[in-house]
Amino acid sequence: MAYVEVASLESAALGQPSAAGDIFFRLGMLFSIGMEVPADKVAAHKWFNLAAARGNAEAIRHRRELADEMSEAEIAAAQRAAREWLTAH
Repeated sequence: MAYVEVASLESAALGQPSAAGDIFFRLGMLFSIGMEVPADKVAAHKWFNLAAARGNAEAIRHRRELADEMSEAEIAAAQRAAREWLTAH
């Protein structure tokens, strides 16, 4: 999968707004379990945050569980990254 697919999924979400929540959820899962990309809690939280904002209810649960394993600084970094992504796109 690697980072090429991550970029493809991001592009797909931009091109398919109605599917963005599901696509962002998939990105969150990729980073939360390190599925062909390095595991990254901050990145996973960011994508779950974006998925939740797009109506993906499962992302809310995953984001909450992940946050229990993160420091306040990591959560803040993830929230900042989500805002930056929204601003850029």
